[in-house]
Amino acid sequence: MILRAQESVLVVVDVQERLLPAIHDSERVVRNTGMLLKGAAALSVPVLVTEQYPRGLGPTVEAVRAHLPAGTPVIEKITFGCTGEPAFNAAVEELRRPQIVLCGTEAHVCVMQTALGLRQQGHAVYLVADAVSSRTPANHAMALERMRAAGVTIVSTEMVLFEWMERAGTPVFKVVSALVK
Repeated sequence: MILRAQESVLVVVDVQERLLPAIHDSERVVRNTGMLLKGAAALSVPVLVTEQYPRGLGPTVEAVRAHLPAGTPVIEKITFGCTGEPAFNAAVEELRRPQIVLCGTEAHVCVMQTALGLRQQGHAVYLVADAVSSRTPANHAMALERMRAAGVTIVSTEMVLFEWMERAGTPVFKVVSALVK
């Protein structure tokens, strides 16, 4: 299925200060998460952010926080999968949007368990492969393989942005297309 801005929620999973230095290619994750957040803001796609045990792993990194729309819920959790946190499930349910776009860390732990949990709940889940990572490339690759096998659609940052836009020649097109240059 094609992504639609009016049917999507962007979920940013655990892009946190003390975890990020250990993540392979973390600069790519932060850069592409920023592009997704800017695109979501331009296209009125709601955003949810999670933080795994923030007392230990710190808050979401400033480079990501800077792009969060005002009032974005930041949901603290101790479960690896976001769907183990009642506040997350309530926030997703309240938005009533069938498409969940995931980015963040770590691909093979919190992101994967979230994706699998959301699939079990019946959501269409889109994993932004170039906006997720793990400490090792091998874990990242295995996570993508497992999620794909479970029915998660693997996409790229640009795929998401251009599908959300739907067409050229609009003021939003100029804003969003500038993000990928």
